[in-house]
Amino acid sequence: MSNEAKPNPSQLPAYLTSAKPLGTDKRAPWHKNIAPTYAGIFLWFVFWQDAAKAGSLGGTLAQGVGVALLGLVLSALICHFLFYLVPGLLGMKTGLPLYIVGTSTFGANGGLLMPGFLMGILQFGWLAVNTYFSALALSAMIPIPAKVIMVIWCVLAALVGLKGIQYVARVSTYLPLIPLAILAVLLVKTLGGLGSFEPAKLIESHKALAPSAGAALGTFGVIALLLTYVVGFFATAGAAGVDIAMSSRNEQDAKMGGLVGVALAILVTAGISILVVAGVYGSSELSAKAVAAGTEKKEFILDSFNLIPVVMGTGAAKWLMFLLAVAAFPPACFSSFIAANSFKTTLPQVNPFISVGIGALVSIILATTGVAGKVIPVFVIIGASFGPICGAMMVDYCLNGGKWSGPRAGWNLAGWISWALGFLVGILPNLGTPVPAAPVAAFIVGAVVYYICAKAGLLSPVVPLPAASQPAK
Repeated sequence: MSNEAKPNPSQLPAYLTSAKPLGTDKRAPWHKNIAPTYAGIFLWFVFWQDAAKAGSLGGTLAQGVGVALLGLVLSALICHFLFYLVPGLLGMKTGLPLYIVGTSTFGANGGLLMPGFLMGILQFGWLAVNTYFSALALSAMIPIPAKVIMVIWCVLAALVGLKGIQYVARVSTYLPLIPLAILAVLLVKTLGGLGSFEPAKLIESHKALAPSAGAALGTFGVIALLLTYVVGFFATAGAAGVDIAMSSRNEQDAKMGGLVGVALAILVTAGISILVVAGVYGSSELSAKAVAAGTEKKEFILDSFNLIPVVMGTGAAKWLMFLLAVAAFPPACFSSFIAANSFKTTLPQVNPFISVGIGALVSIILATTGVAGKVIPVFVIIGASFGPICGAMMVDYCLNGGKWSGPRAGWNLAGWISWALGFLVGILPNLGTPVPAAPVAAFIVGAVVYYICAKAGLLSPVVPLPAASQPAK
């Protein structure tokens, strides 16, 4: 179908015809919205704690610090330029939220389901991950079983997300400073061991304690794993760049906000985490403590969170872990808030207490059963889901000359075909078929297939929005 067709605006659902772009008077500089919002996501300890960890000998440090940091740099650039930038520019240029902007890719009818409803569902996956790790950290200081804390934590976060996200807004502005300060302290404490770090010794120590661990990764394997880990974590937040950047003033704001809040934040948080692990195992004193702690846990410790007692001592570590858990509460509320907004839009006839309550129950089940603790498979699912969405959006944006086309009629086949094939490729690792850097592969497949479908004439015609809903020129 041709994009030149102009169906009647009466064909559009009410949620599109009632949309109102955010006015220019409500815009702000990048350092007041985009950068701090994204930086807060990456300062969440659940992201950076496992940057050096993997099921293989030596984790992402198997080929040394340089290769691991190279993998992080590539991950940061891909997150910014491929997953965030186009959604961010679309949000800035239109002043409209994701579930409106996404209709150019998935159609006026399909846009509610993808990415709108899907975004809401996946937020409960994030809530489960947050709940699981936060409760484990809190249980070290609070004499309550971790599973009980998981239930309480998840319910409170869901309630705040539904009713009172504004009450944590001021606190969440400062809480991210806690993990940043803790990372800085850990780095200072372990810097002395960095010069003596040897990957071969790390692999040898790992094999002695965990002989069943997989073979050490090569250079490509380390980079591919970090791409899977970082990009999979970021995929939904990349698409959400439409919502986050719609309050920015211009293209420069959108770009700078991503460079600082996404790319730089990834390098700082995950980079320090990797350096801390290398510093621990480069120090004869700290490495001996780490191996002893791992022997007690019956595992080899490669995550920086569980190395905090090794670096800081047991007493201080409990308080630091407690503070990291407290600092994770606003992100839990934020996930619930996004889910609630998504469900209110896509399921307007359902009481949000019911829809969010069911989602929170699923989060509790995922957390208490330990499923949410397996972050790599979770990140693969999220990357498989949103990788092709970001890929298709980028191609649609480029084909339309660097601007939003407007909603397309019905269910835009090009978007749905590209998403289905991209998701299939992205989810293969969880089905037992290795795919290097699966979230990136899902993005590429989504982008390529959307381009092919567009050239084959599978794009639905664009339906003009009413004048009141038109983005400002």
